[in-house]
Amino acid sequence: MKDLDETKAPLFDHLVELRKRLLICLAVLVVAFFVCFAFAQPIFGVLVQPLKDAGESQVIYTDVFEAFWVQVRVALWAALMVCFPVIATQLWRFVAPGLYAREKKALLPFLLLTPVFFGGGAAFAYFVAMPWALHFLLGFQGQVGGIEQEALPSVGLYLSFVTRFLFGFGVAFLLPILLMILERAGLVTVEQLAKKRRYAIVAAFAVAAVLTPPDAISQFMLAVPLWMLYESSILAIRLTHWRRARKVVSTDTGRKAGPKSSPGGGRVDDFGPV
Repeated sequence: MKDLDETKAPLFDHLVELRKRLLICLAVLVVAFFVCFAFAQPIFGVLVQPLKDAGESQVIYTDVFEAFWVQVRVALWAALMVCFPVIATQLWRFVAPGLYAREKKALLPFLLLTPVFFGGGAAFAYFVAMPWALHFLLGFQGQVGGIEQEALPSVGLYLSFVTRFLFGFGVAFLLPILLMILERAGLVTVEQLAKKRRYAIVAAFAVAAVLTPPDAISQFMLAVPLWMLYESSILAIRLTHWRRARKVVSTDTGRKAGPKSSPGGGRVDDFGPV
């Protein structure tokens, strides 16, 4: 019974620590939400710029509460983006005490690079993929069977379109970090990644078909970068192995040649004739 009580204490301490971290994240998120809600319209104004550049001059809403809920969703998404460094920091502080020093050293760079890669994917979606997709999708306007076909995008559906693009591309661009973590953990090897290249290309197009609108241009604009990120991950892993092997070789060659003990006495632990 004494051993059982001793094992309960650390678990309770972990739960208390987890609750503390979650409360900090929730408090920061609530504050950020209200701040972002005050600037929801300017933020949405930035999001509609690709639609404006594609030739549309108005958006509509058909439900009385639709415009309000759009501002709430915009504020929530903006708050999550703003609070991500705080959330990641709290997660790291909760997990880090249970890691060895080498594990901390291995995981910390990936944690720091996550917002960089996610932001790069979101920026690629906003400045490159979305304008192409909108020009293609809005190109179906015109005369159809003697009647005028006109696009009247609603604010709610357009926000879903934008968040789907930004979040989808942002998560997809985290592929190198995921592959390098899996390789570092020993779940996959660089040889396996190289041999499964064909399946990775098929998977990239499958993911692009799910995360993008049903048009070939948008799918190619996500699938091709995904494939390039996959190849760059293999290259980065090989480069990491090469640097590690070079460091080991330089360490071995820097050792003093010859036996550690004098000839005729003790044992020989290193190179050199006895």
